[in-house]
Amino acid sequence: MRVIGLTGGIGSGKSTVARYLAGLGAVVIDLDKVGHEVLKSGSQAFKRVVSEFGKDILDASGEIDRARLGNLVFKNQKALLCLNRIMHPAIDEIVNEKIEEYRRRGVKVVVLEAAAMLEAGRAGQADEIWVTVAPEATVLNRLKQRSGYSEKESRARIRSQLSNEERTEQANVVIDTDCRLDELKARVEAEWRKLMERSGE
Repeated sequence: MRVIGLTGGIGSGKSTVARYLAGLGAVVIDLDKVGHEVLKSGSQAFKRVVSEFGKDILDASGEIDRARLGNLVFKNQKALLCLNRIMHPAIDEIVNEKIEEYRRRGVKVVVLEAAAMLEAGRAGQADEIWVTVAPEATVLNRLKQRSGYSEKESRARIRSQLSNEERTEQANVVIDTDCRLDELKARVEAEWRKLMERSGE
């Protein structure tokens, strides 16, 4: 089984590439969704995050409001490190269980879709690192259309992450998503064929 770490900056097209890989037969584990699982009320991580950041991060139903929490940590490196120290071990435990389960079931390719995989020093969880990239102007446009972020908000989020150059230095495969969707699909299919060759499939 091959484990691909699929990463890239906000608005770089990760989820679209993950969807195409799933269509080709990969099983995708979205670490953002695992993060949601980990932060459900009553969990150990939930209790520690609320203890650390206060009850102001809770919504009306008593769950953690991820947007509020995000706003706190995006502006504060120390707070982000603190959150990561709580979240990463809990996420790793779930991810490792899922990978072992898929290995037992004979799955050929598992994709870990994770925005901050490299920032978190988690590259070792994967056999290969695939990075999605797009020019900043394209990313700004996508974020405006998708999330309604202002240019200032988008730039702040982009700056809080690694640059494309820093990511591609650690990448085995780089996929430029600044193209039409049919072209992107063809690029992903081409990389999949190479992966199958490398894996001896």
